[in-house]
Amino acid sequence: MTGKTLGLVVCECCGLLSKPVDIEAPGKCPRCGEVLALRRHDAIQRTWALIIAAAICFIPANVFPVMVSKLLVGVPEDDTIISGVVLLYKTGSWHLAAIVLIASIVIPMAKIAALAYLLISVQRRSLKGQQERLRLYRLVEFVGRWSMLDVFVVTFTVALIQLQPLMSIKPGAGVLFFAAVVILTMIAAEQFDPRLIWDSNNKQGGLHD
Repeated sequence: MTGKTLGLVVCECCGLLSKPVDIEAPGKCPRCGEVLALRRHDAIQRTWALIIAAAICFIPANVFPVMVSKLLVGVPEDDTIISGVVLLYKTGSWHLAAIVLIASIVIPMAKIAALAYLLISVQRRSLKGQQERLRLYRLVEFVGRWSMLDVFVVTFTVALIQLQPLMSIKPGAGVLFFAAVVILTMIAAEQFDPRLIWDSNNKQGGLHD
């Protein structure tokens, strides 16, 4: 049994649960005035588009350098995410290497894979593990804010190490693509409507909305 079958709709702005006269045209929230909707319009299509774009940006984010360091003598050195992890590991900072590896590679890949799994299960109207899929979605939404570690590290490093003309550090193109991956996956998690998980219980679910 779902809220839709009971004629209930929740406001996504203030969280008020109300029972409109016409469930197909719920109108506005009686508390905050936000327009009510049974399901987010084109949630599946929007989420697919965002995670595909994130997956495309994930490749140059790991291929292009995230940081370019230049000394007074010598050629500029480019550091990618992988080379940074390897360097941290070789210098004995294996715990920092593990944090960067998990935050910069494992988590973005896991978020893309998790959202793809949720979309496929919703489109197939799977009835298995609905509670577990809802917990997975909440986990993806929670960890999204912690995925900007590389961007923060590069930003602080660039701001602190500017000993021109002896040494300078500049952000590389990889930072932009990595930031795009993080932002796209965060927006994708927001666009996905977790209420679609429960529509599989109803033959007249809202997958078309």
